[in-house]
Amino acid sequence: MITDLKKLEQTLHLNLDFSAIMDMFAEFPLKVPESFVQRMRQNDINDPLLQQILPNSNELKETPGFGQDPLGGSQHSPIAGLIHKYHGRVLLLVTSECAVNCRFCFRRHQRPKISDWGKVFSYIKNDITVSEVILSGGDPLMLQPDELTNIMAELGAILHIKRIRIHSRVPLVLPERITSELIRSSIPVILMVHCNHPQEINVKVQHAFDLLQQQSDAIFNQSVLLRGINDNSAVLIELCEKLFAAGVVPCYLHLLDKVQGAAHFALDFEHAVKIYREMKEKLPGYLVPKLVMETQNRKQYVYI
Repeated sequence: MITDLKKLEQTLHLNLDFSAIMDMFAEFPLKVPESFVQRMRQNDINDPLLQQILPNSNELKETPGFGQDPLGGSQHSPIAGLIHKYHGRVLLLVTSECAVNCRFCFRRHQRPKISDWGKVFSYIKNDITVSEVILSGGDPLMLQPDELTNIMAELGAILHIKRIRIHSRVPLVLPERITSELIRSSIPVILMVHCNHPQEINVKVQHAFDLLQQQSDAIFNQSVLLRGINDNSAVLIELCEKLFAAGVVPCYLHLLDKVQGAAHFALDFEHAVKIYREMKEKLPGYLVPKLVMETQNRKQYVYI
């Protein structure tokens, strides 16, 4: 794991000139697995993987309309670490740990997690309208295997729960963590991974997907539209094709959540729509992810 700017500089043969401001990112520091860094281009400050994880002085600017809780999770949290925003499903913040600190993370300022599992399981048992539980965080696949298994066993024993969904970036940034017995569940499991650029997918990631396909019922991907990283249709088309070839269905393409510190990644809505129309013209329908924009109250699908 690389957490030191100098080590990152040396590994990628870069010359970064903002070491003096690194202490200003103490609450959300540089953190990236070495296996992810190995997929970055040497001596290229504009590498699309590097730009996702490299602290940037633009993060220190205050931007109107951008806040610390852009999706309003705290407004929909009846119990610490549980978010009940949409009908039929709840989201559990099972850990605050991630394998990587993505600079556009919408939870970069607030990383709550469950503190009382008894209350959480009681809440879910008492609400029979809940049929799906989403494990998020942090990253659920950073839990110890026994911890993850125990959580899923408790949820699997609740009769009205039809499936468990796991949101994770681990298969992309830390594929060596994926084993053949990582996920064990008595009910269907859906994986929602997070990949933003085709360069993220290599042989190790493909192997991780192969292992996960044996342990889950379906694997979907969600991406975020990011300025300077994947803000053109050719890159996104290649990503969708590469994901599908790896056994992963492109599901969501998110407009950036308006979290303070990430405004420099944002695209104008009109630009996003133009990119999406180009994707729809050149991809078969089953390879086109849904373009979505989430707000504090709902997830809005952009129909074009």
